[in-house]
Amino acid sequence: MNKVRDIMSTNVIFVSPDDNLYEVACLMRDNNVGSIPVLENNQLKGMITDRDIVIRGVAERKPNSSAVKDIMSSRLVYGRPDMSIDEAANIMAEAQVRRLPVVENNQLVGIVSIGDMAVREPFADEAGRAMQEITETHNPRVSSDLQH
Repeated sequence: MNKVRDIMSTNVIFVSPDDNLYEVACLMRDNNVGSIPVLENNQLKGMITDRDIVIRGVAERKPNSSAVKDIMSSRLVYGRPDMSIDEAANIMAEAQVRRLPVVENNQLVGIVSIGDMAVREPFADEAGRAMQEITETHNPRVSSDLQH
């Protein structure tokens, strides 16, 4: 068990670029998730996060009926099911993401999260390292406080 395929979640909810923000927010609430892959013709087009909705939607006074494609993060960062957990952790740390879509043959086949890594003993170090790098970049004050 040292590949992404061994720890990824395969039951992934997704939305289309034409869905609206209200529908996405309800899906996030109902499924207790903060990010959802955006698929078009079964291909990954981006991710939409609760932060995207707040920063690019609510804070910019966009209506709840706004399309996902107008708000989503379109920078594609993803992994492959056959990559190592360490490779996935490195991608996540570098891209500053807590969840990594997993793509095979141009199709979304799963998603792996820092939590998926952390609950599996052999990969807790990779998860911790990735989380530390994400936290340090997003909140330098927190990381310097932790060093004392």
